[in-house]
Amino acid sequence: MWAAWVEAPAHDGWLADPRAAALGWRGYDIAATATASDADYDAHRLAFGAPGPSDWGEDRSFPIEANFDLLGGIDFRKGCFVGQETTSRMKRRGAIKSRMAPLAFEGPPPAPGTEVLAGTLRAGEVRSGVAGRAIALVRLDRIDGASLTVDGRPCRVVRPDWLVG
Repeated sequence: MWAAWVEAPAHDGWLADPRAAALGWRGYDIAATATASDADYDAHRLAFGAPGPSDWGEDRSFPIEANFDLLGGIDFRKGCFVGQETTSRMKRRGAIKSRMAPLAFEGPPPAPGTEVLAGTLRAGEVRSGVAGRAIALVRLDRIDGASLTVDGRPCRVVRPDWLVG
């Protein structure tokens, strides 16, 4: 699989990323030449705030916490998937307490699993990152207006326009 996000590829075989236009295009089973690295793509998706497989691939995350509902990955009118009942109940009750959100900070990325703190309270956990950016599963009730830290460094949630809740 290939990804392009700066300009539309000029040949067939590319499909728009169904999550959001800003995430670009995907090329499957095509011949292409890389002009960017996997790390470049990670930096791009982290700046947009889109969790990737390394962020949501664990059994302890629900699809709705990984923003699948906001990025076109859940159809509440059909289908069966792991966690469907819990995910549907969370949406119906408006009880989505945690979401994956982008963090901004200075320096190298914290290791996956590093706690995000709001003062002395645990506000979340880093899932992946690059220099200056990360995705963390955060408790929504602890991030607004809080002084957040990760690895002892100040950080902030950079809530994209599409991220509600």
